[in-house]
Amino acid sequence: MRKVWIITGAGRGMGLDFAKAVLASGDNLVATGRNPNRVAKAIGPSDNLLVVTLDVTKPGDAEAAVKAAVERFGRIDVLVNNAASFYAGYFEELTPQQMDLQLATSLVGPMNVTRAVLPVMRRQGAGKIVSISSTAGIMGFEFCTAYSASKFGLDGWMEALQTEVGPFGIETMIVNPGFFRTELLTEESTQYAPASVPDYAERREQQIAFWKGANGQQQGDPAKLAKALTTLVNLPELPRRFAAGTDAVGLIEQKIALLQQQIDAHRQLSSSLNLDT
Repeated sequence: MRKVWIITGAGRGMGLDFAKAVLASGDNLVATGRNPNRVAKAIGPSDNLLVVTLDVTKPGDAEAAVKAAVERFGRIDVLVNNAASFYAGYFEELTPQQMDLQLATSLVGPMNVTRAVLPVMRRQGAGKIVSISSTAGIMGFEFCTAYSASKFGLDGWMEALQTEVGPFGIETMIVNPGFFRTELLTEESTQYAPASVPDYAERREQQIAFWKGANGQQQGDPAKLAKALTTLVNLPELPRRFAAGTDAVGLIEQKIALLQQQIDAHRQLSSSLNLDT
C-alpha cells in the first residue's frame, strides 16, 4: 500500500530532495511550503502529489494542511518536520526577536504541525513522525546559540513525545544531519545578528567568513540522505535517532566520550548526594 507523506519546507533545500525521493518511491506526497506555487514548480507535476500552503508558525495553516491531506488521500502515514531557518550570531548580539523567530520556526513550528497530525495517526493506530534536527542539537557550537536552543529543544521534545504516543502505534525519529550541501547557509535562509558588542568584533568577522565560506562546500549529499530516509521509514521499526553523515557520527561519538569522561571525573561526588538514612 502506498504511504502518504507530509513534508514541510518541501520547495527547496533538503525538503525538495525528500519530496522527490518520496514520489520516486511511488508513495503519495503532501508537499507544503509558504509559497505553494514555488513548491509545485520545484517538484514538478505528479498524480501522487498534493501541494498545500503551510507556514509552520501558524497553527491554522497546519490544521488546514492536515485536513486537505486526509480529504485527498484518506490518511497520513509519515510526517517529516523539515522546515527550518538559521539565525547565527553571539547570544548577546542576537535580538530577542531573532531568538523568537528561530524558536518559532525550528521548535514551535514542528510542534504545531505534529499537534495537527496526531489525531489522524491516533485514529489510524499507526504513523511515523520524523523531525530533522542537526548536530547542533547534540553539541553546542560558537555562534549557534539560537539554532542550538531550537534543535536541543526539538530533540528533547521528540524523545519525550515518543513515550506518550508509542502506545497508539505511533513512532518517532530524530535525524541529526552533519554538513549537507543544502540552501540553509544561503543569504535567503541564514540571518546574522547585528553587530552590537565590540568585544565580539574580531571573532564575529571570523565566524561570518566561516559560515559564508562553508556554503556550497558541504560534503553531505542531500539526495542520498533522502534515499536513506525512505529506507528507514520502510523498516519494521523506525530508529529513534539517526546520525546522518560521517561527520555527524564522529561528533556524536565525541559527545558520548565527553559525557562519559565528565561522569567518571566526578562519579564519587555525584554519588554522595542522597539523603542520609
